[in-house]
Amino acid sequence: MGSIKNIEGGVVAPKGFKATGLEVGIKEGHSGKKDMAIVFATVPCKAAGTFTTNRVKAAPVKWDRQIVDNSEYVRAVVVNSGIANACTGEEGYGYCRDIAEKTSEMFNIPSDSVLVASTGVIGAQLPMDKINKGIELMAPLVGDKPEDATLAAKAIMTTDTVSKQIAIQVEIGGKTVTIGGMCKGSGMIHINMCTMLGFITTDCNISKKMLQTALSETIEDTFNMVSVDGDTSTNDTVLCLASGLAENEEIKEKNSDYITFKEALVKVATWLSKKIAGDGEGATALFEVKVINAMSKKQAVTISKSIVTSSLTKAAIYGHDANWGRILCAMGYSGADFDPDIVDIYFESKAGKIKIVENGVATGYSEEEATKILSEPEVTAIADLKQGAMEATAWGCDLTYDYVKINADYRS
Repeated sequence: MGSIKNIEGGVVAPKGFKATGLEVGIKEGHSGKKDMAIVFATVPCKAAGTFTTNRVKAAPVKWDRQIVDNSEYVRAVVVNSGIANACTGEEGYGYCRDIAEKTSEMFNIPSDSVLVASTGVIGAQLPMDKINKGIELMAPLVGDKPEDATLAAKAIMTTDTVSKQIAIQVEIGGKTVTIGGMCKGSGMIHINMCTMLGFITTDCNISKKMLQTALSETIEDTFNMVSVDGDTSTNDTVLCLASGLAENEEIKEKNSDYITFKEALVKVATWLSKKIAGDGEGATALFEVKVINAMSKKQAVTISKSIVTSSLTKAAIYGHDANWGRILCAMGYSGADFDPDIVDIYFESKAGKIKIVENGVATGYSEEEATKILSEPEVTAIADLKQGAMEATAWGCDLTYDYVKINADYRS
């Protein structure tokens, strides 16, 4: 594929998109924290979406699935943080419709072209007076400058400590195609979508079917390989809008242009996924787990997820302790079949790489060197199964005192 270039601008970097974010007072007691955002498309867009696997689905998830499946095109995504609009019954679903209708009125677009997303406390109803006021205020403010994208990226945060946005360019069919993205996530983050919202924009000319295929395939190896705490939220959503304004020949099948687009999409989604994992609630380190030389992709995925979600392993990473027994233990209860007597385990970071287990037993490694490697802000554990050629990578974070503190008093 052609070279990928990082650029400024987040979700407004592709042609045809504007955004903004502001504070309307949804997050009570958090004065100064932005809590509403919008991504607005200047032209009708193809839309794709992936959603939480939790059986308890928040109202916006139900609304968005219906819009993505049935609407001809999408023009806007309205997001609020502070209240999740989950477990809110018919009233909560009605509020999604109200948001779409208010957005329709203010931006002069069809209400069935409006997607909505919410994140925050479960069970509370949205303060619609504040939400409606926010939509009114945002209408004249949307812009296509990098600072407009940053306002939106900050407004979707809950317990995130930093905003997360990226934009890249790649050449497809002789045209420059741009993909931009922003996301939030911090706690209740577990594989198969989480309290994790992701919004991706592109000006690639691609059919709705192939956009959905590319997003669904990308999610499997990126967002679905992230776990902060094993809790799968009610609100997880990743939406992707394509304006088509790059004017490349429309991608309608899995050809070389599709492969190039998907590789660029994977790059954006991987970057966002790692940012979510590394910014888990209370986290001090991004914890990456690679399972290599597995018999099957499924075996590699299952084992990597088991290691990255193990509370004991995550606590050891926090303590910079090369407690490899916890990794083997997590592999053992994963449900995947493997031979523990031939497994090698390594730790790796910017400080170096060390083999701590060979053929299922300790190597006599230096604890001092291992601690040094594990003291970096990004740490990788590698499990070599020596059984095949497949691999998978999962991302999580360490488990800290602050994680418990944040989640013990989240509502207060």
